[in-house]
Amino acid sequence: MAAYSLLASSGIASTHIQLKPHADSQSFKSLSLSSQLHLLFLKSSQTTRKINLQRISAAVKTESKSDTMEVDISLSPRVNSVKPSKTVAITDQATALAQAGVPVIRLAAGEPDFDTPASIAKAGIDAIRQGYTRYTPNAGTVELRSAICHKLKEENGISYTPDQILVSNGAKQSILQAVLAVCSPGDEVIIPAPFWVSYPEMARLADATPLILPTRISENFLLDPKLLESKLSEKSRLLILCSPSNPTGSVYPRKLLEEIAQIVARHPRLLVLSDEIYEHIIYAPATHTSFASMPGMWDRTLTVNGFSKAFAMTGWRLGYLAGPKHFVAACGKIQSQFTSGASSISQKAAVAALGLGYAGGEAISTMVKAFRERRDFLVKSFGEMGGVKISEPQGAFYLFLDFSSYYQKEIDGFGVIDGSESLCRYLLDKAQVALVPGDAFGDDTCIRISYAASLSTLQAAVERIKKALISISPTVPV
Repeated sequence: MAAYSLLASSGIASTHIQLKPHADSQSFKSLSLSSQLHLLFLKSSQTTRKINLQRISAAVKTESKSDTMEVDISLSPRVNSVKPSKTVAITDQATALAQAGVPVIRLAAGEPDFDTPASIAKAGIDAIRQGYTRYTPNAGTVELRSAICHKLKEENGISYTPDQILVSNGAKQSILQAVLAVCSPGDEVIIPAPFWVSYPEMARLADATPLILPTRISENFLLDPKLLESKLSEKSRLLILCSPSNPTGSVYPRKLLEEIAQIVARHPRLLVLSDEIYEHIIYAPATHTSFASMPGMWDRTLTVNGFSKAFAMTGWRLGYLAGPKHFVAACGKIQSQFTSGASSISQKAAVAALGLGYAGGEAISTMVKAFRERRDFLVKSFGEMGGVKISEPQGAFYLFLDFSSYYQKEIDGFGVIDGSESLCRYLLDKAQVALVPGDAFGDDTCIRISYAASLSTLQAAVERIKKALISISPTVPV
């Protein structure tokens, strides 16, 4: 069997890898994964954070038989200000390694490992067979938007009409369109850290400024209302809340949301985007509360949800926005010139998903039970390791672990572990486990582990990680 060498392009912005047969079938195994994938973990400041308001010009010469022509290949300052998604890059490259025969355990992706429930899949198949394959209205079918209204009323206690719902090609599109619709140049988007990697970049795409508010692992990564109030100004336009949270799994309790709502109410320009995509993946006694249900917050809140996580429908690409008609219509205008309506087939499947019963019924509760078992195993396993700080997740399927006591250690044949990137690179090289460095989420002390993988896979990953770190003595505070 031929071995492979990796050829990566220059910069994490590109995730394309060519796999080329190597003449020596043993040579690939002898190559250090660290040297092969160092590119994967380059500091974003070295690759994309060259924010320059002046247009950057570059030229490439194209030769023809008769003359030489210069082509302007410059990019817009807006694009140059945006980082690529590190989670996507790591996932793609770890997948390429696995396809090349390297036994990498991939715990980077935010994707359930379950199949879409059979009744949902059948609805999609039936839609194809029945010829339901044409364009739908830009905002989504009335059938689906009505079903979403029913769901939000029954499960979340918030009331909408179909013209206050916009169905999009995934919750990510819903969020970006909301940010573009309400933010102006110079506005501030308030983002608690750790955050989903795309929030700050979406703010930058809207020519707004992301204002990052740190949280503490000792407080379960929940936003401190006092810190929030101290940072608000006339520039504050949008507060983004994610509960349950990616990457921490934290769930905002009702009492804390009420405190935040009282602060928001004192600032007329401030809106709230409530990202609730993980709402059904939650572990009792924690409960989910929609921010729009807080007193006086319906008019201020843009609620985003979807089908990818709870219903294991990541590839179906379907999300939605609920909010006041004025804002939803503005988002719809963007969508009409961007992608138009979402897949007709996916929308039929989504109607079936919402018909499974309260919170997705038995199909979803079975998945959540498995996620909880995995979470409990990981919390126990890493709790037995010295120097690792843990905030037990109350929802989603991520563990955000503080490994900073392992930093500033020099390892023979590798070098110094100086942060989350180098630690993840070391674990990929030594343990062949792909994780996401915390600096991608705004907290360099931590790394993110996705437990959307089988329990046996997680057990193997933990064993590899412990073995790789056994020779490193963590720094224990005195």
